[in-house]
Amino acid sequence: MNPIEKADSLIEALPYLQAFRGKTFLIKMGGAAMEDPELVAKVMRDIVFLEVAGINPIVVHGGGKAISAAMENAGLAATFVGGFRVTTDQAIDIVSRVLSEEINPSLVRMIRDFGGKAVGIAGYDVFLGEKLKVAGPDGRLVDIGRVGEVVGCQLSHMDAAQQAGIVPVISPLAAELATGKSLNINADLAAAALAKELRVAKLVYLSDVPGLLANPHDPSSLIQSVTRKQAEEMIADGSISGGMIPKIRSAIDALNAGVRKVHFVDGRQPHALLLEIFTDGGIGTEVVR
Repeated sequence: MNPIEKADSLIEALPYLQAFRGKTFLIKMGGAAMEDPELVAKVMRDIVFLEVAGINPIVVHGGGKAISAAMENAGLAATFVGGFRVTTDQAIDIVSRVLSEEINPSLVRMIRDFGGKAVGIAGYDVFLGEKLKVAGPDGRLVDIGRVGEVVGCQLSHMDAAQQAGIVPVISPLAAELATGKSLNINADLAAAALAKELRVAKLVYLSDVPGLLANPHDPSSLIQSVTRKQAEEMIADGSISGGMIPKIRSAIDALNAGVRKVHFVDGRQPHALLLEIFTDGGIGTEVVR
């Protein structure tokens, strides 16, 4: 880019910077967006940009592939029912260790290395959960161990961080209401639950899909914007299927609760977060009311 083009990019971003200053964005990181260290670093730099621009970012991260690798090293097979990881008592210890001792601290460290302020918060200090049973292949409910759904949020740790101008980086774990023990939570659903509680301006899913596609086999068929009603119709007619259904339902649920916009962005593209938020065209799909 020549200097004029660079200046034009800044001018294009100006109305968005003005509109979002002081607002809270919740960014969920997962999938392939967390597998390439260079891409992760770019996302963390983008988050520092948001922080410096006066936006209040919150990060909820996943860790599926790292958890599967750690379980394999421990001789435990990764088993899924209805898209949820079966999590035994032994497995929850591995899940907690990988999230709390490996992934979370590394994200916090990257933000700090880029000059930002961040603190890692264990999900069980934010999310309250109850054990979840899911339908198996025969339709019967199956106990999948220490897996939960969010039924409430405790905001004291996160509020303290935000009031101090520090980015909270939160793992997808919950404290079981009945016992206080850790529960493994689907990170998409954890992010949606927190976004609903806070009624954030934006909920952004960074993953390994470009967004909603009119033709699932054609990346060029990206749908830039869709309403809640249109998204429901796409689920009904089969245009949205598989793993995208729970993501879209969580987005609709968040919008119904007061979240302003939900974005699905391909985290494999460098600086996808900034391109989606601060350019006129964006690069992913926004779901609006």
